[in-house]
Amino acid sequence: MYRKILVALDTGASDLELLPAVTALAKLMQSELLLVHVADGWAARNFDQLKLAESEEMKQDLSYLEATAEKLRVESNLTVNILLVLGEPPDQILKVAAEERIDLIALASHGHRLIGDIIHGSTIDAVRHKANVPLFVVPPKRAS
Repeated sequence: MYRKILVALDTGASDLELLPAVTALAKLMQSELLLVHVADGWAARNFDQLKLAESEEMKQDLSYLEATAEKLRVESNLTVNILLVLGEPPDQILKVAAEERIDLIALASHGHRLIGDIIHGSTIDAVRHKANVPLFVVPPKRAS
């Protein structure tokens, strides 16, 4: 059913909630994972227009994707590919999903409420309104 799952990573604590959940699903469905991180810093947003060199942040993001993919390959025996893209996260996630013929988009919720969403934006909200495939959203761990 879900042959190819796009896993949108933010390189933060929310990935620790998202990765085990989506890996378990991928094992059950025998899915391929595409780990995607959208670099959205100043250098990333202006990379092409200003012909900038790759920033240290972009290098770290790529290193994170490579290490995470290798760990998943070894531990789960899944096919895992990576992609670092530049720009606005919702736009790039949707673009990659279309180009790669993704069957499911997996994201982690940060648990923002109203003001947090206004300040930080809501990638999930923007993606869910325009996505042509189902979303798999993993909420943040709640304190007991």
